[in-house]
Amino acid sequence: MKGIAFYKEGERVRDYLLIKSVNKGMASNGKPFLTIILQDKSGDIESKLWGCTSEDETNYVQGAIVFAEGDITRYRGRNQFKIRTIRLADERDNVRKSELVMAAPLSEKELNEKVTQYLFDIQNPVIQRLTRALLKKHHDAFFEYPAAMSIHHNFLSGLAYHVSCMLDMAKAVVVLYPEVNRDLLYAGIILHDMGKLKELSGSGSTKYTLEGNLLGHISIMVDEIGEAAREMGIADREEVLLLQHMVLSHHENPEWGSPKPPMFKEAEILHMLDDMDAKMNIMTRAIRKTKPGEFSERVFALNNRSLYRPTFDKELEREQDYIPSEKENE
Repeated sequence: MKGIAFYKEGERVRDYLLIKSVNKGMASNGKPFLTIILQDKSGDIESKLWGCTSEDETNYVQGAIVFAEGDITRYRGRNQFKIRTIRLADERDNVRKSELVMAAPLSEKELNEKVTQYLFDIQNPVIQRLTRALLKKHHDAFFEYPAAMSIHHNFLSGLAYHVSCMLDMAKAVVVLYPEVNRDLLYAGIILHDMGKLKELSGSGSTKYTLEGNLLGHISIMVDEIGEAAREMGIADREEVLLLQHMVLSHHENPEWGSPKPPMFKEAEILHMLDDMDAKMNIMTRAIRKTKPGEFSERVFALNNRSLYRPTFDKELEREQDYIPSEKENE
């Protein structure tokens, strides 16, 4: 399929889309309408459902998959989708949510198998038992949630994919530096962002929860590790304290949310791998919105830098790898 971000003004759309968000409004004639943000893997677009009924309000809710037909129009410099017909998708349509949203390149099953294998590689009984218990507690959400609301790995299964990439890098690190404690590093990677399962609302129109706004994922996870350790009767073990410090320090600086800097090797490596994987994801997304031979828009998360997309990169010449930026669409 072409993808909603690639359509131009005047083109007809006839496709399956996911409802990202819905808001009810009242037109000047007194009739209700719905502002529906529709999305697929390429991006999202605003649409209006005029003269909506109570049945429409019940059917067309966030997370629903619809089959819609209409035209692309322009309003205030942006594309809009003028709906002609719309209906809910059903089992006969055989379309899945994962086909319509940005998702990790590995399935939930593949990510589960990868992370589980690294968990089996942890030999220290205290570290293994604690990590296993916390992963089991949050299992389903861990393999579904994004890693962030908007900055990096903000897609379906983004958190687990972020963790799996870091674990692969850590595997190489412990070969290069045999003195590094593999058990501690692997466990720290698996646990470091697990607090986001309470900090964020989930996949699809992800928002910060009340707990996320008031406490943040670092504080949340430090408490979770402590609580789980007390329930297991291992709260006095040094390994527990070390894991808490790794979570507490993985952003390194106070202005990034860490009250303590990394104070041992495994904590420092965790921070560096986390930072590297996040930045690579941010850069990849920015480059995919940039034509070869041009500079990207400034990326706030990268100190407001612009990135250059080389002309010789054949992999990036494919049309499906180029996602038009909002600036270009205006």
